[in-house]
Amino acid sequence: MYNFEYKNPVKILFGKGQIAKLKDELPAGTKILMLYGGGSIFKNGVYNQVTEALTGFDVVEFGGIEPNPTYETSMEAVKVVKRENIGFLLSVGGGSVLDATKFIAAASLYEEGDPRDFLKPGKDKVPVQKALPLGSVLTLPATGSEMNGNSVISIRETTEKLAFGSLHVMPKFSVLDPETIFSLPDKQVANGVVDAFVHVIEQYLTFPVDSPLQDRQAEAVLLTLIEEGPKVLANRKDYNASANFMWSATIALNGLLGVGVPQDWATHGIGHELTAYHGIDHARTLAIVLPALMDVKRKQKEAKLLQYGERVWNIREGSVDERIDQAIRKTVEFFESVGIPTRLPDYGVTMDTIERIEKRFAARGTKLGERYDIDAAETRKILEKQL
Repeated sequence: MYNFEYKNPVKILFGKGQIAKLKDELPAGTKILMLYGGGSIFKNGVYNQVTEALTGFDVVEFGGIEPNPTYETSMEAVKVVKRENIGFLLSVGGGSVLDATKFIAAASLYEEGDPRDFLKPGKDKVPVQKALPLGSVLTLPATGSEMNGNSVISIRETTEKLAFGSLHVMPKFSVLDPETIFSLPDKQVANGVVDAFVHVIEQYLTFPVDSPLQDRQAEAVLLTLIEEGPKVLANRKDYNASANFMWSATIALNGLLGVGVPQDWATHGIGHELTAYHGIDHARTLAIVLPALMDVKRKQKEAKLLQYGERVWNIREGSVDERIDQAIRKTVEFFESVGIPTRLPDYGVTMDTIERIEKRFAARGTKLGERYDIDAAETRKILEKQL
């Protein structure tokens, strides 16, 4: 196991009725900017619960944050922060709203240049040094953003989707009420299940470093998602299934599974490009890329692929390649069983997009994967498998 440092200061308020406790977590006498997306919180009752909890606080609202939050919309919110002298940000929504809130928190205090500096790929990225404090009320389990310092932002002007991370943008608290899942459409639940699943895979499906605890924790989350995800889809009012799903999505990316082990994130890096060029839901890009990446990198990931197949899918017979093939097939079947197509033609993506991604990665000198051996040409090979 590798050396590591781990710190997670996020306070979690989990369970039904927890939104009412917001008033105890927010700083008194501080002007609050409440951020949300397209309006689903008005339909599911979350807005009313939040505003009731905020009685007595000085609150300004900013809505309209996109499912793939953009730099452009986020910068409009930064203007509000500065105009209204906002001291605390409250994200009410899914991971996209929270990702935008994190960027807004950092951008609002950045005076040294354009906040796009935080998003630059590679060595040009500028680290976040300070940010406004923020909290969240999560309404869609998926990204794990409620308990980490990660954020992904799209830039419309350049057709890019880029990530940054910082301890400075970790929420002070996150409220997770599983009842917010009850009103979600099938598509969002399915996306959340697949997103969380691949988050675990990216920290697990690499190469062995004698980390049995992390491996078994990762496998536990994968098995829970496989068991509980379909239950939520079958019965949205199943509170226990919703609670198990919601907590699994948080654990999938709160940093604990990844300590002391190599991590991949190539599936995410490639998937972001599909979103940037075609607006495909993030989770669906992951479902496209992961099976092909598992296939192309089967030799490098052989030991963990076999372990994954045995422990998660109970695959114990056949040659090495046959067992790996079965593990990949089981993964595809799971994604498709929750309604997520896994091939590029399902989304109207052609060879033209693959060539554009290859060209962009070549220009950036992109190297992805736990061994940094997935370059532009390897990325093309992965995507071509899904045509």
